[in-house]
Amino acid sequence: MGFPSPPSREKPPVTILLGKYELGRRLGSGSFAKVHVARSIETDELAAVKIIDKKKTADAGMEPRIIREIEAMRRLHHHPNVLRIHEVMATKTKIYLVVELAAGGELYARIRRLGRLRESEARRYFQQLASALAFCHREGIAHRDVKPQNLLLDRDGNLKVSDFGLSALPEHRSSEGMLHTSCGTPAYTAPEVLAQKSYDGAKADSWSCGVFLFVLLAGYVPFEDSNVVTMYRKIQRRDYKFPNWISKPARSVIYKLLDPNPETRMSMEAVTDTKWFKKSVETTPQFQPSVLESDDRLGKLRGHTITAFDLISLSAGLDLSGLFERRKRKETRFTSKVSVEEVVEKAKAIGEKLGCRVEKKKDEMVVGLGKGRTTVVVEAVELVEGLVVAEMKVVEGVEEEEEQEESYWSELVVEFEEIVLSWHGICES
Repeated sequence: MGFPSPPSREKPPVTILLGKYELGRRLGSGSFAKVHVARSIETDELAAVKIIDKKKTADAGMEPRIIREIEAMRRLHHHPNVLRIHEVMATKTKIYLVVELAAGGELYARIRRLGRLRESEARRYFQQLASALAFCHREGIAHRDVKPQNLLLDRDGNLKVSDFGLSALPEHRSSEGMLHTSCGTPAYTAPEVLAQKSYDGAKADSWSCGVFLFVLLAGYVPFEDSNVVTMYRKIQRRDYKFPNWISKPARSVIYKLLDPNPETRMSMEAVTDTKWFKKSVETTPQFQPSVLESDDRLGKLRGHTITAFDLISLSAGLDLSGLFERRKRKETRFTSKVSVEEVVEKAKAIGEKLGCRVEKKKDEMVVGLGKGRTTVVVEAVELVEGLVVAEMKVVEGVEEEEEQEESYWSELVVEFEEIVLSWHGICES
């Protein structure tokens, strides 16, 4: 007598995101977003995709924070200890932020598991954090929410600074170069920020790093009280004690970082010159300064692998303001390995195939494709030898024909796919 066969367990359907990524298990979720492991269909490499719900963020007034996070990561993505951003995509209801996968999880989880770290291990993490923040500060960016929960680890245990949602960019400073918005986690927040005074964002980050180093070595925060006023008084008096196992050189660094006076507080650049910091220092992988720093931006990338994201950043930049607009004319960019002339010829051929009015500007690599009352313009330019970036955008259209515009746009995206290396920006298809 045979045994009945066990019921077959069907595999759950695979979710493909915008034809580019296969979504895997969920890594985490919050009020406005969820994060999944994803596999690139083109390269087979793993990444993390943060899926942001536009309506929820709009209702909570979170749009500026998300735009800040993307903009800061875009400017800093060359540093090996800053979580690297790969791509930003959007539809009418969602924003997809594709970043490198930090397979080691949060540093906070490691601290909770071990209680405290050996000084050699703590120094290694601190060296990587200080290197990343010193780079941020040179670029005029302050993180403003440095804490173990916002520091991730890759599969090799290297630290990655993440969550730039509270960061301050150079353009956020007042005329005297100071910041005025109070933010951050109280136990890690500098006293001048708690007191709601104007402050130097870089010096506020230095304070948070002092708390961070104390936590790594002691296993608990130096200042903590449910009453913020009481905690502020403790901070002003430097009312904390070092455990006896923390070495004198490490205590000296922490003491100089936890200086209540921001004028005399040690900067992250100065930290990197201390003997304690330099002991057993690892050689930081080479990275490039911000590609937005000067006019000779392409020159700075010579000798390094140039990604499509680098090149999109070098062009007109990513217009992040359009991520949240409810009714905005469509616009996207794509990179291609074919020549500028081939992109233009492809655009003309697509227009003829779809029955469009086709018009090419004389002596320019620009093609207009009209259908009904919608006109799409495609313009191509060679950024470096062998790599072209093309911009495709709706320049004319009427709201009453939004459905027809959607259909036309989708047709164009599908037809161009044959020559596209990678899409960038808002691409609703």
